[in-house]
Amino acid sequence: MIDYDSRKYSSEWEPVTHAVPHGSILSTLFFLLYINDLPKIIRDISNPILFAEDTSMIITNSGFHVFKKDKRSIIIQLNRWFKSHLLSLNLDKTHFLQFLTKNSHETDLQISYENKQISKISNTTFLGLIIDNNLYWAFYIDETVYKLNKACYVSRSVKPFISSEVLRMHSFSLVQSIISYGINFRGTSSHSKVIFKIQKRMIIIIMNSDSIDSCHELLKKLYILPLHYQYIFSILLLVVKNRGLFKTNFDVHNLNTRSNYDLHLPTAKINDISKRNLLFWYLYHLPLTLKQLPYDVNKFKTALKKISSYEFLLILGRIF
Repeated sequence: MIDYDSRKYSSEWEPVTHAVPHGSILSTLFFLLYINDLPKIIRDISNPILFAEDTSMIITNSGFHVFKKDKRSIIIQLNRWFKSHLLSLNLDKTHFLQFLTKNSHETDLQISYENKQISKISNTTFLGLIIDNNLYWAFYIDETVYKLNKACYVSRSVKPFISSEVLRMHSFSLVQSIISYGINFRGTSSHSKVIFKIQKRMIIIIMNSDSIDSCHELLKKLYILPLHYQYIFSILLLVVKNRGLFKTNFDVHNLNTRSNYDLHLPTAKINDISKRNLLFWYLYHLPLTLKQLPYDVNKFKTALKKISSYEFLLILGRIF
């Protein structure tokens, strides 16, 4: 029986003659179908995110009293929904994370469910990303460094038994996948310098070079972008994939100028023009032929490949 909008819907009891094996992809799909109406009841006061059996809710409000009211309302709605769907909340796996800025003060925030306290944590793992309450990404970078160090050890161990080309392919598939995942978030973190040092160490292993050799020259030979250039490249792709969310200068003033194809930079205080506006500056330095491309990631990548690696590094270097 499902209780929704003050109406009760029920079906006849029937014997279950078929089942889905535990761990099957169908079990996750059926579960999502069963709870797919959950976001509707709290969408107006929060941003719910469903992924398999994990459910996250983001609650934001500039006023603390309104925030507490929204939080209380969400708990009431969730409690009602769980009971009507014959489900229960696993409090051992339920936590809340309070995001804080550098200049904000932590407030005494308590969240309870059916007279039981929900534990407060300082970081959590979401889709492989370790998110901390200050968004410094230190915990996630530490985990990335641990994985990269293991990858370096594996590459050094197999190096005597395989060719340099196979070693390059092995290292690229092993290391670059770890480096590139989540780089949009942690790319500007000061802790990322450690990752760049490990990237240099891996390049030295592949090329059998001395530690005093120029890393940039070795990266050019391997057609691998340095870490900070990879971050810029990922941001460019992010903009291209979501160009519909941004306005160009022509959309704003409708004048035929040289900067028509540049993204319109929103007005802000000087202190606010920082990391959040970097993507505008990155796209600004691209050649006009790339700016005029339609909103197609594949065409954008193809056009980038036609540019020589040296010109591409010059473009990224000029941006950085």
